[in-house]
Amino acid sequence: MAFRPTARERERRMRIGILGTGTLAAALGEGWTRAGHTVVIGGRSQTRARELAERLGRGTRAATPRETAAGRDAVLLAVSFDGVEDMLASAGASDGALAGTPLIDPTNATLHGVGTLLTGDGESMAGRIARLAPGARVVKAFHLFPAARWTDPHGEPRATVAMCGDDPAALDVVGSLVRDVGAAPAVLGGLDRVRQLEEVAGFVIALAFAGTDPNSAIPRVAP
Repeated sequence: MAFRPTARERERRMRIGILGTGTLAAALGEGWTRAGHTVVIGGRSQTRARELAERLGRGTRAATPRETAAGRDAVLLAVSFDGVEDMLASAGASDGALAGTPLIDPTNATLHGVGTLLTGDGESMAGRIARLAPGARVVKAFHLFPAARWTDPHGEPRATVAMCGDDPAALDVVGSLVRDVGAAPAVLGGLDRVRQLEEVAGFVIALAFAGTDPNSAIPRVAP
């Protein structure tokens, strides 16, 4: 069944900034522009940002990272984990440019193909981002599925996007954006539980690269 936003969600058209130009930026950008949101793309390469903006169409435009972060209803940080610090610096995060803004963190700080977390003991990537972007309302989300899940689901059951965040209003905004790409939001807890959610990504990645379907390792619970 095709996704149809509720009347309330149709009234909540947002101004979304996407920091990054890769596959996840493109996939979620496509879903959110289709839902009627206004999207601005900012990347380290302005050429790639312009190319993605043109591909998405529907009024999408390219801008500098700092312009992309300014005055948005939500910002997606769609870069690899090792590019987070540079991108946030370019966006002016340390100067408070993202203060008060829901900042979506879909990053996976994991060893490629192995799934071992590369953050320190007890540290989470979302927690690190919160420190790099003072005042931002960080929400961990969209880190468990490949980008293609949001553009070509192949008739799969509706996905659940597990999320962590401390700010209820930011969780509400991100939950709406989750529904806009046809998924269901599920809040696990605050940022004090986000390390657990990031470890799940490591578990999924390790099994997938070992040739095992992660779904087969998770018991089904009757609704």
